[in-house]
Amino acid sequence: MRLIYFSRDYSVHDHRFLARLAQTGHSIGFLTLEQRTAVQCTQPLPPGIEWLSWAGGRGPVHWQDGWRLLRSLRQVIQSFQPDLIQAGPIQTAAFLTALSGFRPLVSTSWGYDLLIDAQRGPAWRTATRFTLRRSAAMVGDCATIRQLAVSYGMDPDKIVTFPWGVDLQHFTPGAAADLRAQLGWESEEFVVISTRGWSPIYGIEELARGFAAAARELPQLRLLMLGSGPQAALVHEIFQQAGVRDRVHFPGQVSQEDLPHYYRAADLYLSASHSDGSSISLLEAFACGRPALVSDIPGNREWVTPGKQGWWFQTGRAAKLTQGLLEAAAQRNQLAEMGRNARQTAEARADWDTNFPHLLDAYQLALQS
Repeated sequence: MRLIYFSRDYSVHDHRFLARLAQTGHSIGFLTLEQRTAVQCTQPLPPGIEWLSWAGGRGPVHWQDGWRLLRSLRQVIQSFQPDLIQAGPIQTAAFLTALSGFRPLVSTSWGYDLLIDAQRGPAWRTATRFTLRRSAAMVGDCATIRQLAVSYGMDPDKIVTFPWGVDLQHFTPGAAADLRAQLGWESEEFVVISTRGWSPIYGIEELARGFAAAARELPQLRLLMLGSGPQAALVHEIFQQAGVRDRVHFPGQVSQEDLPHYYRAADLYLSASHSDGSSISLLEAFACGRPALVSDIPGNREWVTPGKQGWWFQTGRAAKLTQGLLEAAAQRNQLAEMGRNARQTAEARADWDTNFPHLLDAYQLALQS
């Protein structure tokens, strides 16, 4: 089979999909709509994947670029002669593919496209409905995404739902001593980790303010704050003004190879995200045997049962996050059992090796339509 995999950019998640697709024996062409430095994967394209040249993929794109990109996409399709195209997000890469008239299309929801983008206004809703009604199949990572897709006109019998999952051989439980020792953090310190981008969608301001308030009450509290983003100046200002800057470690962007060491160095995973499907970073933390304190949103509720793998706190409320951190620290003796529950949940539902074949099921569904 000849397949075009069309995505917004080349992220770590795209690399994971492409690496597995390269092992299927199919001929795979790869198209990117944009090139965003903040999310660009540093790993080379997997062997066997052909990076297709076209008018897109060279920088940011705008709605006025649509007709130029559409003409170029049709040229790529005519040249590559795919049997199937997998494309997402819904309102951009998949929408452009639907406009091209190509069939069969397997639309891929990346979560935010249905959770947020589809609600931006009439044009976005129209693009969502247009794309889904012309999709031979759709893949999404959780029940919340499935329900939203159906509400926008997707045939429920054509939806394949599975969490993207994680590599359970790479993300594993283990000792936390080495990294903590390097930072001068002793065993009595209570360490939480955040791996989300520093932007409003991830509630990063609430996370910073909530942690700062908790750290003033609990001197042993520490934060591993990975990544970066557009709210960096605000984040540093919040910690500086609260006088807790020395309790936060900022390692920047951490490679996939080193990421498990950071999860293991923490006692608790923390996310204040306002929107998520099945969060990969949450699943990585689970796979490393770490319980979670997460915002109370539908995607998180599908994974975290309060008191079993962690807790929820009210979305967008820094004070509730503070309260959750203090209560989690007070129940520190329960975290080991919660961590075991988290790992068991990852093994049962988030194994990428087990979940990936569901994508191929979506292909078969589309080809048979």
